Amino acid sequence: MSVKLIKLPMKLVIVGCLTTAFYAQADIKIGVAGPFSGPNATYGAQYWKGASQAAEDINAAGGVNGEKIVLVQGDDACEPKQAVSVANRLVDQDKVMAVVGHFCSSSTMPASEVYDEAGVLAITPGSTNPQITERGMKTMFRMCGRDDQQGAIAASYILDTLKAKKVAVIHDKDTYGQGLADATKAALEKRGVKEVMYEGLSRGEKDFNALVTKIAQVNPDVVYFGGCHPEAGPLVRQMREQGVKASFFSGDCIVIEELVTAAGGPQYTKGIYMTFGNDPRQIPDGKAVIEKFRAGGFEPEGYTLYAYASIQAIAAAYKGAGKDNEKASDWLKANTVDTVMGKKSWDSKGDLKVSDYVIYQWDDKGKYHQL
Repeated sequence: MSVKLIKLPMKLVIVGCLTTAFYAQADIKIGVAGPFSGPNATYGAQYWKGASQAAEDINAAGGVNGEKIVLVQGDDACEPKQAVSVANRLVDQDKVMAVVGHFCSSSTMPASEVYDEAGVLAITPGSTNPQITERGMKTMFRMCGRDDQQGAIAASYILDTLKAKKVAVIHDKDTYGQGLADATKAALEKRGVKEVMYEGLSRGEKDFNALVTKIAQVNPDVVYFGGCHPEAGPLVRQMREQGVKASFFSGDCIVIEELVTAAGGPQYTKGIYMTFGNDPRQIPDGKAVIEKFRAGGFEPEGYTLYAYASIQAIAAAYKGAGKDNEKASDWLKANTVDTVMGKKSWDSKGDLKVSDYVIYQWDDKGKYHQL
């Protein structure tokens, strides 16, 4: 079944080609919020692709207790103020029952306060800052792990496998990037290793030569970067151009082939390490869905399947507990959901009970592989 977007006032509606375009009051409206513009727009596109396919598949199978899922798109551009505006619009104008989003933790943090006050069920496929689920919000969940879990895995690999003695820690001053860098820094310190450098850069910058000169002076074995691909690419390229041979290590926000473009070619990204969840494309539960994506010419990398699974979780909660978000939240915390990423269950905070972070590395062809 093909999918088309039909523009209605203040909303984007996903409608199967065999259904009508009329809005039905009984539909279950779910917001999909993330960066659909700006340097991180690819992640928003992954969210939309995953959520749209999930909605289409669930609707084709009869919907949720006979009701169809309708998706409403909200573009926050990974900007906190814009995220709050998007959240208010989704709640007040679009009247969504649930939200899949946001992506950047700096957007999810303030937007989730809007959803919490409105009693909207929210699942973020990709925001990893621990504070998102540490604030006692009953209807806030995530489909990914946390930075403290990710940082611990990174630190262990840096020390036990790479045998690093000197580690430089760089971050992008953002809620996600600095949070991840700090989590890794704390995990290193717990093992008795103090970083030889701790510096921040600004999102949107491209010239890091002054920073790279400082890095070269401390001669680290590993440079750990907390941030996303638009800054990671130029940073690692300028490191290599200045002769810095230290291993480059980062997190889940560089798990995208656009990193190679941002860096200027695979000769600069070769050997980069990163943490990310166990590749969901290798999980048998999602084989049919993955084949469907690929048949349509789309590779479901990054957070595509995380968004698909988030829609599945919301649908399962409503099937199990009805359209009462408080009861649906309780249901999710008490039950296991079958998703394209395998069985998922949540603790009392809304975090996954099992986090599956592993190490990946980029090769000389511009591809990444799980180690």
